[in-house]
Amino acid sequence: MRVIKTVSEMSDEAAGLRLAGKTVGFVPTMGYLHAGHLSLVKLARRENDVVVLSIFVNPTQFGQGEDLDRYPRDLPGDVDKCRKEDVNIVFAPEADDIYPDGFSTSVNVEGVSERLCGAVRPGHFRGVATVVAKLFNIVKPHRAYFGQKDHQQTMVVRRMARDLDIGTDIIVGPTVREPDGLAMSSRNAYLSPDDRMAAVQIYRALASARSLRQSGETRADVLLSKVRESLRNEPAIKAEYIELVDPEKLTPLSSAGEKALLALAVRIGKTRLIDNMFI
Repeated sequence: MRVIKTVSEMSDEAAGLRLAGKTVGFVPTMGYLHAGHLSLVKLARRENDVVVLSIFVNPTQFGQGEDLDRYPRDLPGDVDKCRKEDVNIVFAPEADDIYPDGFSTSVNVEGVSERLCGAVRPGHFRGVATVVAKLFNIVKPHRAYFGQKDHQQTMVVRRMARDLDIGTDIIVGPTVREPDGLAMSSRNAYLSPDDRMAAVQIYRALASARSLRQSGETRADVLLSKVRESLRNEPAIKAEYIELVDPEKLTPLSSAGEKALLALAVRIGKTRLIDNMFI
């Protein structure tokens, strides 16, 4: 396994892989890898000749006062995990190589970027779309792998790749959860023991609405009330948004038909967590 730290070296390597006829699977991450990330590596390993995983804490997707400086980092540990999972290349660039002096271009995906997390984190998805577009141009992957937990991000990236004719297939892997249901996230490391116990209620709230939907209830207001009622059982959780949306357009639904996504964002102490579930 190789660790590449410069854009120029990664670009040269990617061009060589393409020239050699190798298929490249790409897993973009911000590091502090957990089993969710590694499930995407396993998927990429099965479907491609070469697996590239990037580790880059992207400053442009963090807003003022967010957790850029304290975002968890462990490059040596991440490299070790990648080696064990048979990753071929870890691409770990520095910010000034991705965004050199004078950098003044951004990618903005309208519509799907503006709802849910986009409504409360202005500019976040512009930062996501810009860095992913750059990474796609550098790594030149045939397929790129993202997790279902970040559903809105997958919709933004998929729309960007389609609209800009990037030619990379976007593959979405299922959310990986802890045994008690909490969706795996690098930010779970922020949770105190008490906060970690409280966070279990996020999954329980989503599951309660799914159970209600399976019993025949389709009204969005009833399903959303069920989630709010469940979250009230844990006072430490403060809901930022709870919405029932069309999975592709991310527009609000008045009822749950064949395709409906229940999505939420909450804060537990200073930690912001997101989750979603098809119901």
